[in-house]
Amino acid sequence: MRLRRIAPHEGSDLKAALNTAFGSADLIQITEVDKPVPGEDQVLIKIRATTVSTGDCNMRNFTFVHKSMVPMARLMFGIAKPWKARILGTQLAGEVEAVGSKVKRFKVGDRVFASTGMAAGGHAQYACMPQDGVIAIMPDKLSWGEAAAIPFGADTALFYLRDQGRIRAGHELVVVGASGSVGTAAVQLGKHFGARVTAVCSGRNAALVKSLGADEVIDYTQQDFTANGKTYDLILDTVAASSFARCRDSLKPDGVFLPCSMSVTDMLFRIPWTSMMGGKKLKGGVAIDSAERMTLIKELVEAGKLRPVIDRSYPLEQIAEAFKYVEQGHKKGNVVVTVEHP
Repeated sequence: MRLRRIAPHEGSDLKAALNTAFGSADLIQITEVDKPVPGEDQVLIKIRATTVSTGDCNMRNFTFVHKSMVPMARLMFGIAKPWKARILGTQLAGEVEAVGSKVKRFKVGDRVFASTGMAAGGHAQYACMPQDGVIAIMPDKLSWGEAAAIPFGADTALFYLRDQGRIRAGHELVVVGASGSVGTAAVQLGKHFGARVTAVCSGRNAALVKSLGADEVIDYTQQDFTANGKTYDLILDTVAASSFARCRDSLKPDGVFLPCSMSVTDMLFRIPWTSMMGGKKLKGGVAIDSAERMTLIKELVEAGKLRPVIDRSYPLEQIAEAFKYVEQGHKKGNVVVTVEHP
């Protein structure tokens, strides 16, 4: 999706949530903007639902970015004020309203779900995306909100578990932060790949992760999984609650620690060092959206092996409240934003 500079448009019926400044979520402005026009290889999507993810919070105000990485994030999204992703929203579900002259993959009326990535743009009533972007026909069994909720966590979990961790049947997997968006997807994907899954979360979310297939649940308020004497093939930390140093003794000889949030030191020194030294490894990176992963996600949903978890929903007009809730860091699964049309 290509973002263009937008401005209030008198008489326009297209609403969008504008990311106008770093700071309080109350600074987000719901305003009217020009309706986008698809290019020759783009589709115009009438958005029915989107989400507020931790990724959106990081783009809006660096909420969950490691402190050492904030300067780099500011270079990407703005030094003093946002210059990129003025309309946030990296996930969406809706119907194709118009297509460009060269579009072959989709037709008007198709129900689709998509990831817009760094381009964002989902917190609005309409968005344009290239036909070869991370966009697919929705599984029939999903509602708009469920379809919008599934990609972020599932794509991120797939990137870390399959692409970085090389998960396989028989692996012992720990998911730290198992009740969040990435965590709930990781528990399900771990079981799909044949791993034995230990979920780390608060006791109040134990029943949820058990229902998703977790073989064991550890309440982090009562027990430290790194002190139980067990070792694991993969440790996925979705909430920056651990470190390689802390988890090293809990890894098997060729085990891998997979943090979703890394420091500059991890990125520049520890990852290359553990890669060269062999044995226990630290791996990570940026989960750039993938059309191949999106196709697999769709197939797993249709096969009943992956389902979205939705904590709560807000209308677009209350998106500031959705951000405030997500930024508390205690959501279960996903927070959906519904988008109404006249």
